[in-house]
Amino acid sequence: MWQPLLVIAALVGASLCALCLGTPLVPPHRLPGALLDGDATLAGIVVTELRVPRLLLALIAGACLGAAGLVLQEALRNPLAVPEMLGVSSGAALGVAAPLVLALSLPAAVQPLLALGGAALGGGLTLLAAGLGRSPSAVLLTGAAVAAALQAALLVLMVMADQLDLQLIYRYLLGSLSARTWDDVAGLWPWLLVAVPALVLCAPVLSVMRLGDEDAEALGVRARRARLAALAIAVVLIAPVTAVCGPVAWVGFLAPHLARRFDPGSGAVRWLPWSGAWGAVVVAVADVPARLALAPVETPAGAWTALLGVPAGVALMRSGRRTRRAGRRSTDPAAVLVPPREPLAAAPATAVGTGPLARPDGPGARDAGGVPPRPAGTTGTEDAR
Repeated sequence: MWQPLLVIAALVGASLCALCLGTPLVPPHRLPGALLDGDATLAGIVVTELRVPRLLLALIAGACLGAAGLVLQEALRNPLAVPEMLGVSSGAALGVAAPLVLALSLPAAVQPLLALGGAALGGGLTLLAAGLGRSPSAVLLTGAAVAAALQAALLVLMVMADQLDLQLIYRYLLGSLSARTWDDVAGLWPWLLVAVPALVLCAPVLSVMRLGDEDAEALGVRARRARLAALAIAVVLIAPVTAVCGPVAWVGFLAPHLARRFDPGSGAVRWLPWSGAWGAVVVAVADVPARLALAPVETPAGAWTALLGVPAGVALMRSGRRTRRAGRRSTDPAAVLVPPREPLAAAPATAVGTGPLARPDGPGARDAGGVPPRPAGTTGTEDAR
């Protein structure tokens, strides 16, 4: 019940800070007037033309990265399966940075296609090297190697670039929202129209994939094809964002863990929208210190998401693991302690039938062996009869 309140409070706080703080400073009570004035005043121009599109881009980019992180983690059944570890983000960054270094004049509308091709190249190399996704652990390990190779190629491009291009590439590779306009926001909508329906169709399959490949096959889901489809959806979500903002690091790692932490008993169908919401919160909150911490110099937002996201994600993983262990112990039948029965102590032979209320010849009398005494004049054959 606290998750919606926390998400709404964080989004409202980050939005107010993003729209009000900076130069010029716009108080919250004057913010509606600045939005309505538009081009009439300096505050209206700054808010409507710079701060609002930057905020919208941060929210959209965070939601896409958070949803893509959950898709990859659920498809590979590994909480460390993030775009940075599978070569997807590095491939998209390589596809955008290569034309810049090689001085190829390309229109801005082609950049998402280049990022899409690079992300598909990185993810495809990972799956091919891992045997088309036969084993989730093999995909993750191979993806780390492919990501390292693509980052080495990016370093080679940085060596070849001149000083001006080097600064642009360096800021881009860390993930920056600086100087983004309405054109950058408008370029993401066609990709969202493709990715959102695919996510809706993919969520139930991800819940089945959590059971394992053999159980998923028994339920009618082809695990390898489903893993390929999940990677394709993640590429469509990550590539356009990377083309505009660069690889904003570790948002896809932190957002799914936040969604699971606040709703541990649900599945991928419930976690998917909350993962997107937490991703939007993470990027919007990280962009505030990126813009204001070292003002007038802006720092990349990806540096703040990596700086704060990795320790927070590791802490969430450890706390979630302890919670699951405690839950298993509480539900384990062997852990339920049954009080042992007290042993029945045998009464002393001399005390049986000798109490003050017992008669030696009464019906409650017993001999030393616990057998009622036979009347005088009887034998054992009468007992047998």
